[in-house]
Amino acid sequence: MKVLITGAAGFVGWKTSQRLLEEGHQVVGVDNLNDYYDVSVKEWRLRQLEAFEEFTFYRVDIEDKEALEEVFSKHRFDAVINEAARAGVRYSLENPWVYLSTNAEGTLNLLELMRKYEVKKMVLASTSSLYAGQEMPFKEELPVNTPISPYAASKKAAEVMAYSYHYLYGLDITVLRYFTVYGPAGRPDMSIFRFVKWVMQGEPIELFGDGSQSRDFTYIDDVAEGTVRALRPVGYEIINLGGDNPHKLMEALELIEGMLGKKARIEFKDFHKADMKATWADISKARELLNWEPKVSLEEGIRRTVEWFKENWDWLKEVKL
Repeated sequence: MKVLITGAAGFVGWKTSQRLLEEGHQVVGVDNLNDYYDVSVKEWRLRQLEAFEEFTFYRVDIEDKEALEEVFSKHRFDAVINEAARAGVRYSLENPWVYLSTNAEGTLNLLELMRKYEVKKMVLASTSSLYAGQEMPFKEELPVNTPISPYAASKKAAEVMAYSYHYLYGLDITVLRYFTVYGPAGRPDMSIFRFVKWVMQGEPIELFGDGSQSRDFTYIDDVAEGTVRALRPVGYEIINLGGDNPHKLMEALELIEGMLGKKARIEFKDFHKADMKATWADISKARELLNWEPKVSLEEGIRRTVEWFKENWDWLKEVKL
């Protein structure tokens, strides 16, 4: 296959691209390399992909429909995996406009170009943040009409726009709601990355709330595997990809402390209103439709993440959080 992956220098986009390339597929990656978090991490991921002959990269923003169309006109894609997004719940309160323009309008640009260039398959990255206020474990059938951040609202907009294009033009779309993805080369704005770096540097950890909030942590390799499997035809389906085993933030921090042999100094901050207290995915649909379930435990995933930090500490120590 030849697959367009947007956000190819992002966390999930990078690992999914790598997985497809290792399987012998062609990947065309686009990314605007924005500075929402330290670009050096994105540049590291991109270097890993550029080692593959079948990888082609364009520095393009999915908000720029004309630039995006140039990419579509040069290649005949079998599928699009849309991982390009403005991420992060808290920053979406500061700049909600860019979340709507990237996550909603950017997705619309892709859908319209898929229609025009007759690309029939999209995998759309979405988020567990949509489930705020719902009963756990979260099932895909829940109404998710109460987003508590502009980030979540913009992702809901992308989902429903994708459904419109499925209904009107027959596009086959798998929407994946990811649950707290972590691992080597993860996002510097996420808790696991920040905790490891702060403990290694002996700096105090910023912890919002009392640490009792729980997350359904999902290891990056498991997420990439599920994303590749989602390329199969489904019509239109929303599918959770989660660890199916929530852990408190303090548990994750204690694992990091144990593996580094260092104790964290914690600065407790007020719990953020836009954060969720807990997440937990019902993954029965992923098992049924994708034959997928997570394989990497939190302990093993954090061990691999800590090892990656140690191996790359010469440049990671300079990454700004």
